[in-house]
Amino acid sequence: MNKIFLFFIIFSTVILGQYTNIKVNADWTSSPEEVSIAINPANPLELAGGSNLDYFYSSSDGGLTWTTTEMSSTLGVWGDPVLIYDEAGDLYFAHLSNPVVGYWIDRIVVQKSTDNGNSWNDGAGIGFNEPKNQDKEWLACDHSWSPYRGNIYMAWTEFDDYGSSSTSDSSRILFSRTTDHSGSWSDPVRISDMGGNCIDEDETVEGAVPAIGPDGEVYMAWSGPHGIMFDKSTDGGETFGDDIFVTDQPGGWAFDVPGIYRCNGMPITACDISESIFRGNVYVMWSDQRNGTDDTDVFFIKSTDKGETWGDIITVNNDASGRHQFFPWMTVDSTTGIIYSVFYDRRNTTGSATDVYMAKSTDGGDSWHNFKVSESSFEPTAGTFFGDYAGIAAYRKIVYPFWMRLHDGEMSLWTVRYEETSNVVPVELISFNAAALGNMAVLTWQTATEVNNSGFEIHRSRLDIPTGEKSRWDKIAFVEGYGTSTEPHNYKFIDRTGLSGKFSYMLVQVDYDGTRTGSDPTEVSIDLPKDFTLAQNYPNPFNPETTIGYTIPEKSLVTLAVFDQLGKRIGLLVDEIKSSGRHEVNFNASGLSSGIYFYELRAGQYKSARKMILLK
Repeated sequence: MNKIFLFFIIFSTVILGQYTNIKVNADWTSSPEEVSIAINPANPLELAGGSNLDYFYSSSDGGLTWTTTEMSSTLGVWGDPVLIYDEAGDLYFAHLSNPVVGYWIDRIVVQKSTDNGNSWNDGAGIGFNEPKNQDKEWLACDHSWSPYRGNIYMAWTEFDDYGSSSTSDSSRILFSRTTDHSGSWSDPVRISDMGGNCIDEDETVEGAVPAIGPDGEVYMAWSGPHGIMFDKSTDGGETFGDDIFVTDQPGGWAFDVPGIYRCNGMPITACDISESIFRGNVYVMWSDQRNGTDDTDVFFIKSTDKGETWGDIITVNNDASGRHQFFPWMTVDSTTGIIYSVFYDRRNTTGSATDVYMAKSTDGGDSWHNFKVSESSFEPTAGTFFGDYAGIAAYRKIVYPFWMRLHDGEMSLWTVRYEETSNVVPVELISFNAAALGNMAVLTWQTATEVNNSGFEIHRSRLDIPTGEKSRWDKIAFVEGYGTSTEPHNYKFIDRTGLSGKFSYMLVQVDYDGTRTGSDPTEVSIDLPKDFTLAQNYPNPFNPETTIGYTIPEKSLVTLAVFDQLGKRIGLLVDEIKSSGRHEVNFNASGLSSGIYFYELRAGQYKSARKMILLK
């Protein structure tokens, strides 16, 4: 393939407090608060957001401009918005209910859109259990390459009687899942072994935010009378284990912050599914007043063994002001493993004046860099409801914090587009490869960068392109790099069309004025495995070594074992999760006698065996 030259640019402003704030809500909205934001993995220029009680926000230009609409459903739209995209780019909006037939918060509602929020279905109602109340839900979609990819999970709090102080009324964490993209939801199951009261304060169990692990694990933590507790499922949400204690939460999860109608420090759970060295780490972030009622702080803890044990508590805000930091939210960029948080901060202000800060960690949460993203402080007043949380989303090095601003009695919603920094470097393409991985076409390429005229650095890049019926091949595959309207060479794309064994790619540089330069389209053949197969070993007969090949069409737990004629296992060649594609393994029969042996492959529900002959 002919070599071409590209320019990689990711432009970011990193000067403290110099991020352009973008207003999200329309001026006609009334007291929007309690926000959620999501990035479409099928087209990262598409963003979705929500706020109380029924507002939906969408952007198709990477967050530069937004439109505002109001949601509707016969089941009612009544706050606690949660927005997520699935693996195909379809959008889901979960919220509380106030139905035409029923009663206030009698169920959780999930509405679905297949056109990025231009239209919605009426919604599925989950958890109806008269006369109990269903509140404070959160969603997660499995974007891993596990057998559970595409499953959507939801956890929430059920109250026997919301707000009741009766000792006979209690609360609990419930869980439901859908394996058919919200066509149907499972009957709710109880997750929290120990419940709480119904007052909606410290002794109530709340704040369950599901997170997905790299092998499809479902993780979640929540707050309650026993501190922060944790549970998990390793079978796609079918079963959960016993609650695991994470940490205490001195002062509880409900506390007072001047100027805020009410404040909570309920936990957020996240997990790294990237290819970073921190892959599989489970993270929990929260806030509390262990350092005094005048000093709310944001805290973080992690587990490196799937939540079985937890490390030391780390303070995320790195100030020494003794002032308030509150309402944190957290996300992990699934392409880099970098952890990001957004929270409200008063380290540089007096009274109730409030700024908005981000924090990021590039070392798995061991240390945090703090920086201000709001352009100016605002003065909230406790007489106006401010909401219970902010939001943040990250994907492919682009991060969008999403927050409320309450100033002079007016509530508004804001974001910035934060981009990880890299330098402008001339790059020479030296190799390109395409392969199959599950239902993805995986493009990998190497580039060489000249260093001080004395040599080259080699950089390896990868892009996963989804295949199948819901693939959006009319879209341009975004790789990385945004920029401003005046900065040249801001974008790098791969165009792709069709995928039925073949597709076309084009490495392209797009300048700010729309000029496109790059390679000519090149057709690449991709042999996507469709079935499980176990090949005959070769050579056969053999002495003493032979090779066994097998093919799997999706990421699976694979075991490949060798048996003698009596059925005794004499070797285990493979016992691990393997990505889709063709695999080979070598078998050395040194020390075995001549004769007939058998080898058996198990992968998912597939099972097959063949015989081979050792001839010495």
